[in-house]
Amino acid sequence: MSLISVDKTITIALSVKDRHASADWYGSMLGFETLYHADEAGWSELQTNTPGVAIGLGEHTEPVPGNCVPVFGIADLDAARQKLEQANVRFDGATEVIEGMVKTATFYDPDGNALMLAEDLTGGV
Repeated sequence: MSLISVDKTITIALSVKDRHASADWYGSMLGFETLYHADEAGWSELQTNTPGVAIGLGEHTEPVPGNCVPVFGIADLDAARQKLEQANVRFDGATEVIEGMVKTATFYDPDGNALMLAEDLTGGV
């Protein structure tokens, strides 16, 4: 049995200079649908053609090409983080919360690859 149970969604987070332009590119080149732009958070999300898999675009002044972070949906991030920390999993700072939107925590696998957990705070909207 696993230590925690992630849900059946995954968001692949990418760093981009212009989220709106990138969303247009992914839409016209790959047929992905823009779900929303959260300008206050510097984040956009697109639905891929694979059920349960989305692309998240985080806006950065100098994005790092090839830097990709899988983001796993989780029902209770605080409980999951506590279990992972008790198993000596290393986290990158505190859990971040964007009220009414999302709670996230970045952690690392044994090889230093970044992974993220995200709890939906929208109430399922």
